[in-house]
Amino acid sequence: QVQLVESGGGSVQAGGSLRLSCAASGSLYARYVMGWFRQAPKKEREEVATIDYVSNTYYADSVKGRFTISQDNAKNTLYLQLNSLKPEDIGMYYCAAGWGPLSQREFLYWGRGTQVTVSS
Repeated sequence: QVQLVESGGGSVQAGGSLRLSCAASGSLYARYVMGWFRQAPKKEREEVATIDYVSNTYYADSVKGRFTISQDNAKNTLYLQLNSLKPEDIGMYYCAAGWGPLSQREFLYWGRGTQVTVSS
């Protein structure tokens, strides 16, 4: 069983930055993937960024060049650096974990989320 706890959300003005963290406990798969999803009000959840066990990454087109996903294996922590934030980035951001590789990823575990709000 894997538990994921997100932190770092908040309210910023457009153009600002946030750094989200996801602390993982339990045993991940050897070929793991970890990612960030977000869900805005009245919208479907979307995958924002994902990283796998060999550090291959995926980014949604809407965040490329602005968001960066990274991991600290020693701390069992996943990060998402959010720069140049826009109002359309508003949403609840969820950490997820599962197995890979990136091209065949499946997410099995989810955190409870951290809220990101961007004011224009």
